[in-house]
Amino acid sequence: MLTGLSLPALLEELAAPREVPGAGSALAAALAAAAAVVQMAARLSPASWADAAGVAAQAEALRERAVQLVDEDAEAYRLALEARAAADERARPEQRDWALGQITAAAAEPPLALVRLAADLAELCAAAGERVEPRVHADVAAAAALAAAVARGARALVAANLTALAGDARVEEADRLVAAADAAARSL
Repeated sequence: MLTGLSLPALLEELAAPREVPGAGSALAAALAAAAAVVQMAARLSPASWADAAGVAAQAEALRERAVQLVDEDAEAYRLALEARAAADERARPEQRDWALGQITAAAAEPPLALVRLAADLAELCAAAGERVEPRVHADVAAAAALAAAVARGARALVAANLTALAGDARVEEADRLVAAADAAARSL
C-alpha cells in the first residue's frame, strides 16, 4: 500500500524500474498535497472569512479522495498489465479483445476520477482565492496551478489507458474538465 509509505519511500517506489506505480499515483499524491495547501490556507483565514471552515472541510475531503486514488490507480493499472500479459492468444480474437478492453477501460477510471477531482479542487481554489488571508493567496494560486496540471496529466492517462477512439465520451469529459481547471487556475 503506497499511502502508508513516507514521502521519501513513495518517491523511491515511483522511481523504481517497473511500470507500477506510475504517473497516476504520482499525480494523485500531488493533488493531495495541493488540497492540503488549500486546507491550510482556509484554516488560516477564519477571522476574515466566515466560510473558511467549510472550505477547509471541502479541501480535506478532496485530499482524502486523492490519497485513495494513489493506491486505486496503481492497483487498476497493475491489473491491466497482468491481463495483457496473460491474454490467451488461443482465444478467439473478439473474446480476447473484449476482455482486454474491459480491463483497460477499468484502468482508465482512476485517472478519470483524478481529472474530476483536480477540476473540483481548481474551482475551490478559484472560489477561495480572494477570500483567504492575503498572506496565503499565493499558496491557493499555486495549489490551483498544480490542480490544473494534475488534470492535464490525468487526462493523458485516460486517453492512453483507453487507447481512445475518436469521440470517446470519457476523453471528451476529461477535456472539458481540463479546460475548466485551467480557467479556474488562470482566474487567480
